[in-house]
Amino acid sequence: MEDKKKKYPLELNTMPGFAGSSAYYLRYQDPHNDEALVSPEANEYWQNVDLYVGGTEHATGHLIYSRFWNKFLFDLGLIVKDEPFQKLINQGMIQGRSNLVYRIKGTNTFVSCGLKDKYDTTEIHVDVNIVKNDVLDIEKFKQWMPDFDNAEFILEDGKYICGYAVEKMSKSLYNVVNPDIIVEKYGADTLRMYEMFLGPIEQSKPWDTNGIDGVHRFLRRFWSLFFDKDGNLCVSNEKTNNQELKCLHKAIKKIQTDIENFSFNTSVSAFMICVNELMAMKCNKREILESLVIIISPFAPHIAEELWHLLGHEKSVCDAQFPEYDEQFLVEDIFEYPVSFNGKMRFKKQLPLTFTVKEVEDAILADSLTQKWLEGKIPKKIIVVAGKIVNVVF
Repeated sequence: MEDKKKKYPLELNTMPGFAGSSAYYLRYQDPHNDEALVSPEANEYWQNVDLYVGGTEHATGHLIYSRFWNKFLFDLGLIVKDEPFQKLINQGMIQGRSNLVYRIKGTNTFVSCGLKDKYDTTEIHVDVNIVKNDVLDIEKFKQWMPDFDNAEFILEDGKYICGYAVEKMSKSLYNVVNPDIIVEKYGADTLRMYEMFLGPIEQSKPWDTNGIDGVHRFLRRFWSLFFDKDGNLCVSNEKTNNQELKCLHKAIKKIQTDIENFSFNTSVSAFMICVNELMAMKCNKREILESLVIIISPFAPHIAEELWHLLGHEKSVCDAQFPEYDEQFLVEDIFEYPVSFNGKMRFKKQLPLTFTVKEVEDAILADSLTQKWLEGKIPKKIIVVAGKIVNVVF
């Protein structure tokens, strides 16, 4: 190849792109070997890849080449495994939530979504970064495109409401979300957890910036467990009670199981439940909070690292031992009975699961709400299904 000034040699070696990029995982097993791609000893130890995670388009093409080279090397007796990867997960695509404006044909006038059916309009995609909660920032819209500088608008209640559609993220549809903007406004941990919270890893999910507020509020609540109202670190060394330990160990078991099954979205839900319960108990005990920081660190590493050091640790939270759950704290000892009157549920009452049927009956009859719904009548019978329901017949 040559241009006007220099000549360049043609690269005729396609092996690095074809073979090297397909069998790199074997080289990782023995990277300093100058004699071979991988030694028999190293390959016998590492064998093949436990898990491959990749998008459908890239992973499908890549795996075809990888399997070709792996089987070729296996047939030559150079490696010990016939297949390169034991498990494959194709992560779903995060789809874009496009916003739309409606221009009246033949004009430069835009009509709000709720009024568009009254006019003959053309649908136009608009940059999602100048729209918040489907409300268009009109001034930014005018600056966005020179053609819209003198645009006019027909509004709803003083606002221009955009339409929306769920589509593949694309620059041409102006629905690509700039992560830098999200990180600047909410922080990297919020973005990270919201992506997990969107849904199962293998499903395609629509991105909705409006929904990120909920995860951001959760992280603020989590942070508040460690501080008093004046913003001072407030962590107690008091002994924990069974309710606090039960809340923590339920979370540990759920998070551990979810991580092993790649169910990250339900992990985020479990964290939210745990934090809400601890806040209701006004728990700020070190034994609980330190374990909570460790299990949340894979999901919100920046906040976890900062809290870990504030708690007095010098090493990284990443080096901390992941806590193990204790089954004794997972045993339910209280049940909330739905109490019905003639088949209609009227209230709920928490009672120990150790109560006999007679003790449940006595507790329900002694409750003031029972007297309210009986309206002075004498019950004919009380049906108790232990650990399930109570029905008062009168």
